[in-house]
Amino acid sequence: MKPRILDLFCCAGGAGTGYARAGFEVVGVDIEPQPNYPFSFFEANAMMVLKDLYYLDKFDAIHASPPCQGYTALAAVHGNEWPKLIEPVREALDAWGGPYVIENVQGSPVRRDLTLCGEMFGLGVIRHRYFELGNWSMPAPAHVPHRGRVAGWRHGEYFDGPYVAPYGNGGGKGSVKQWQDALGIDWTSDRHELAESIPPAYTQHIGSALITQLAVAA
Repeated sequence: MKPRILDLFCCAGGAGTGYARAGFEVVGVDIEPQPNYPFSFFEANAMMVLKDLYYLDKFDAIHASPPCQGYTALAAVHGNEWPKLIEPVREALDAWGGPYVIENVQGSPVRRDLTLCGEMFGLGVIRHRYFELGNWSMPAPAHVPHRGRVAGWRHGEYFDGPYVAPYGNGGGKGSVKQWQDALGIDWTSDRHELAESIPPAYTQHIGSALITQLAVAA
């Protein structure tokens, strides 16, 4: 029987797909409908799910990707209307007591136990993301130097480079197919979903280490 992981704030399934490739059975939760999510899914408020310890105990591990917008420059533009959930998510996961992962962006209060970058996995994106590991640990890989620029327009000048920027609609950021190839995602062609996703290679790397530790503990 495969170990089970709960994928909170799952969006379209970038993180969940990595865990599935590592060998987990994945169940996703999001407050919005996610018709392209490739695994078992139910629509619910993740913060309410975190209060149900009986349900959480059905899982061997939990991954959470709380909304990142409140920790970016977008927060000021939108009047800080975005929720900041990392601290309450961490508190709930600590109360649960099992192994967990919290993922977020630069500027967030997530502890940087791991910093992962697309170049570490030979991907066509940079997309740095930070991962906090609760109640377990794994070695942090060394950062790999970038091979060049992100392709696109900057101040009226076009720059070529080995990476695409999978967000927004302007600036010569590439086609949907280029975004899919760069991220390692093939189950959705929705630009918004691609822009919100982390490359599955990140959580496959994490999930492989986590599944080994779970097996040893068992």
